Amino acid sequence: MSEEVKPESVSLYPLGTGSRRPRSCGPLPQGAQVMSHTAAAHSASLVFICVHREHYGFLETIAPHLEGKVLVDVSNNLKKDMYPEANATYLQRLIPGAAVVKGLHTLSAWALQNGLLAGKQVYLCGNSGEAKQAVAAMATKLGLTVLDRGSLSAARELEDYPLRLFPEWRLPLRVAVGLTAFFFFYLLIRDVVYSYVERGKDTSFKIMVSLANKVFSIVSLIMLSLCYLPGIIAAILQLYRGTKYSQFPDWLNSWMLCRKQMGLVALGFAFLHAIYTLIIPIRYTAKRNLISLVLKENKTTPFFFDNTKAWGTDSFYALGILGFFLYVLLGITSLPSVGGSLSWREFSFIQSKLGHLTLFICTAHGYIYGWKKFLLPSTYKWYTPPGYMLSLIVPSVVLVLKVLLLLPCVDHTLTRIRQGWERTRSREEIVEGKVIKF
Repeated sequence: MSEEVKPESVSLYPLGTGSRRPRSCGPLPQGAQVMSHTAAAHSASLVFICVHREHYGFLETIAPHLEGKVLVDVSNNLKKDMYPEANATYLQRLIPGAAVVKGLHTLSAWALQNGLLAGKQVYLCGNSGEAKQAVAAMATKLGLTVLDRGSLSAARELEDYPLRLFPEWRLPLRVAVGLTAFFFFYLLIRDVVYSYVERGKDTSFKIMVSLANKVFSIVSLIMLSLCYLPGIIAAILQLYRGTKYSQFPDWLNSWMLCRKQMGLVALGFAFLHAIYTLIIPIRYTAKRNLISLVLKENKTTPFFFDNTKAWGTDSFYALGILGFFLYVLLGITSLPSVGGSLSWREFSFIQSKLGHLTLFICTAHGYIYGWKKFLLPSTYKWYTPPGYMLSLIVPSVVLVLKVLLLLPCVDHTLTRIRQGWERTRSREEIVEGKVIKF
């Protein structure tokens, strides 16, 4: 089926539909005309090819009527690299006398049906500038934002665009799943298997809440620190190379491009940690332990109040609440609608300054949780450190390196490099600079 749109109309586009069986077509929009393929191609100036690639064969029979027409290919494939060449390229080879434009294939049927097109960005590519201009004019009148991606050679890239499945999220999710699996089995051995083997106690009930809560907090803190670690590595590379014009390694570039997604994954784990922490007091085991503690309390001796422990407990909860609040604030500002309303300085301040403050507070939250446990031999079950110790390694390294980069002598040099200064220049550049100065 092909559809034609005439741009001569300012507010409404007369619509004609080409069909193999014009008389048996279903309900159509008001004012739309149904005609044969030949009649539709003959009367149209702008033709939308609304069929899959395997049905392009009928176009050869009406090729003479498509000479000089603008053909808009809106087809999508079921998977990437389904054909050796792009659909639009194949269509152009099939109808060489027409001007093929690839575009509008990223619009969902739901958005078209409900009229939610305002502000949506669409991509166009084609070999004819006039053809792209005609399609762009129509799209602009419909409230769409058009981005020209060049010639028809970009068609394969555009056709692969709707088939992408969270490309920016793959690395963060893989890291999160890997960390979750590692710490789950690590803590399972330390908290459940160790208790059963060494003490003969079955503590498998901890798996559902206590162990999961530990895993979520550990992964959240590590993922947050991994958000800011690539920026520090990039700064160290720039200081080492003495220039900002040298490209970063591919692995570092990929890492930096998915920092936002890593932060959002960390926020998700922080939410889980907060929810699991809230339900701990209402668990059966928590109530049971509280009752046992009261029964064992010796009423003949005065109650001892540990002021240091009270300070530590309150500081632990206060830092946790404050860190989670800043976590949520960072997540809100990462939304396009919120981030777009901020100036560059505001966005940089929130994501960089408040981001590192969030990391510092959450790391301090972890250190206070550990308190003096690292001094007790019983902490190291089977000579293994507890999970919270392992979770503090990466954020501690990030914070220490960040402090070193903030030293005036280092920060001044790094700022100059990022403004274009280079530490090592070739002899020709130095001579050229002297000549220009003279």
